[in-house]
Amino acid sequence: MKTVTAGVLEVAYFETGHGNGLPTILLHGFPYDAHAYDDVAERLASLGHRCIVPFLRGFGPTRFLSAETPRSGEQAALGADLLALMDALSIGNAVLGGYDWGGRAACIVAALWPERVRGLVSCGTGYNIQNIARAGNPVSPEEEARY
Repeated sequence: MKTVTAGVLEVAYFETGHGNGLPTILLHGFPYDAHAYDDVAERLASLGHRCIVPFLRGFGPTRFLSAETPRSGEQAALGADLLALMDALSIGNAVLGGYDWGGRAACIVAALWPERVRGLVSCGTGYNIQNIARAGNPVSPEEEARY
């Protein structure tokens, strides 16, 4: 396992594959951790990817650098963490894959910094970028049931 200072965090992550391979960042969801991608990362690495699998804020050995940093799982924080990780590892752009919290982080970076994203795989229905202003308004009963 490796660590890197990235923004407000000391991010712990696994890396597998070729150092000059296609940068691919795999992001876990709640309540899981980076081990959710053990098999996937190895398979992608065998196909020439450089896989980075971080522990998101609040998970595993990833730590806040300051006790004064607000502890937040809001989408803006998750997106900022991913962008800071990419910067810390000198990754100009990458394929991003994630689900739940990780999918949300990937979608935030893809929406706000599309030049940083070579491809996006986000799993989950309706749980990516959230419209905070409309979060209290219910959708149709059929759509709510899927969530």
